[in-house]
Amino acid sequence: MAEPVVRIPDAKVALSTASVYPESTATAFEIAARLGYDGVEVMVWTDPVSQDIEALRRLSDYHGVPVLAVHAPCLLITQRVWSTDPWVKLQRARAAAEKLGASTVVVHPPFRWQRQYARDFVTGIWRMADETDVRFAVENMYPWRYRDREMLAYAPDWDVTKYDYRHFTVDLSHTATARTDALAMIGRMGDRLGHVHLADGNGSAKDEHLVPGRGTQPCAELLTGLAGSGFDGHVVIEVNTRRAMSAAEREADLAEALAFARLHLASPSSRSASPSSTSPASASAPSSSSAKAKRPGPSSARSPRTGSPGMRPS
Repeated sequence: MAEPVVRIPDAKVALSTASVYPESTATAFEIAARLGYDGVEVMVWTDPVSQDIEALRRLSDYHGVPVLAVHAPCLLITQRVWSTDPWVKLQRARAAAEKLGASTVVVHPPFRWQRQYARDFVTGIWRMADETDVRFAVENMYPWRYRDREMLAYAPDWDVTKYDYRHFTVDLSHTATARTDALAMIGRMGDRLGHVHLADGNGSAKDEHLVPGRGTQPCAELLTGLAGSGFDGHVVIEVNTRRAMSAAEREADLAEALAFARLHLASPSSRSASPSSTSPASASAPSSSSAKAKRPGPSSARSPRTGSPGMRPS
């Protein structure tokens, strides 16, 4: 009988600076250092510090907390941050990642009304990925819902696994909002899963970003699978603490989320088990090497689903 062991992947656990909102980017670095996070993911948004590479470098050096990832300014509220041209935003995000030593840029698929950007997005992301060692990890999104109406706000699709990208980010709050099978989506990502936004949700039309373990998503199963698969990306705590009644309550939530991630990444397994046999991403999905070989061309991308421009999510 195989001797049980504990497999702990090389994955680092980072804190998204969005997790401390409405507090500042600087506060996120301070909390990450105090709680023992391995680093931060910088959400580039309206906080001027999040847009300033030198300010971020100083915060990183002062607190001893590396910047592991940069989230490009893809939100509705960041339409004018770092230019109104979405490709310029991604170029600046890549430059920030390179200067700060971050390995990953997280990017959302375009909004449907960004028609030219959406048309060129798949090939454009491949082109940018070829120009750098930084990973461009495209994040799964969700349909926007209002009462009994569903609006398809993203193009080519909110389900990023329908298209050919070199790396993916999976967000478990987004799988909850989309009401999709998270483990099936992770299986389709296969070993192109390069980045994780760890949060939870209950399937509400609102993107809840609950502390992992407080919703219905397979947060523990995902982490246990990563522990057995040799995952070398980052696990980023991206939770909503806006309702925290005090700084202490916010910090307690972020400490709980970190403890959850560390616990389930330390997964018991067997010496005889192959890494892929314990991974939720081991379903039949193309490998990263096949992904690199299969560049998107005029006939390789599926036609985007039709739909009218979506409204803001409630």
